Amino acid sequence: MGKQIGIIYHPKAEEARLFSDELMRTISSGGVSVWFCSSLDEEQMGTLIPDVDLVITVGGDGTILKVARFAVHYEIPIVGINMGGIGFLTELEVNEVGEKLPSLLEGNGWVDKRATIEAEILSSGDEKKGGGSACSLFYALNDVVVGRGAVCRLVYVKAYIDGEYLTTYRADGVLVCSATGSTGYNLAAGGPILYPQSKELVLNPISPYLSLPVALVLSPSSIIELEVSTNHQAILSIDGQTGLDLDSGSRIRIKHSPYSARFLRGYPVSAFYSRLEQRLRRRVEGRKSNDWRCASYTRAG
Repeated sequence: MGKQIGIIYHPKAEEARLFSDELMRTISSGGVSVWFCSSLDEEQMGTLIPDVDLVITVGGDGTILKVARFAVHYEIPIVGINMGGIGFLTELEVNEVGEKLPSLLEGNGWVDKRATIEAEILSSGDEKKGGGSACSLFYALNDVVVGRGAVCRLVYVKAYIDGEYLTTYRADGVLVCSATGSTGYNLAAGGPILYPQSKELVLNPISPYLSLPVALVLSPSSIIELEVSTNHQAILSIDGQTGLDLDSGSRIRIKHSPYSARFLRGYPVSAFYSRLEQRLRRRVEGRKSNDWRCASYTRAG
């Protein structure tokens, strides 16, 4: 078991905070140093995460996405407890914690390494208007989206792959996703689902109009540049959580990141497909009740 564990919970779910508090007290009773905080407390996360051996998230995929951007530089594994909706990235449901978390904490799991994406703003367009920050670098676990802002009008996005012009998309936007992100916005936009450990990138237009309508699966070494042309505000979105305004002429370079996000897993690699079907069915049927009070955690041994 790691010497120090951080627990980070969804800030708007009181049951997540209560469960995290209970989890912290139980794990720390075994002599392990444990702290917990809200995922909104970025200052505390930034200070404490570099020193932990494991991060446990209590929430949904959104909580994991935020935490992963802090943890990815330090190769710290994450284990997610699902209190959200679909939970593609989480490992455990609340009612599985008592049975399966002790084994993971004792070192009986495996580390799932996931590719991440690097996005660099080469130009934010009209710099005089203050649109974004030039030469800014961002990392995403799921996806990077260049799209329209608040105005419901198409944006024109020129796409280049390895310096070669591909096409000009006329669409609500264009997304580039990792294998992890292929089950998110990309899936909703009709894109393919990639095997989670694959390194390929997906380039996918969002609601294209009279332009290339299909998603492309690209080599891990591909470098993608997207140039925005619009007479209204556009936006750059990182994992659906960080949004930056873009003006016409903005250019974004997107490529495979040198960092890997790490997840502590108990299920075997082969379980991806059966769990994928279960979660897709959950999306259709709606989330069933998952009361944390019925799933108290007791440490093995």
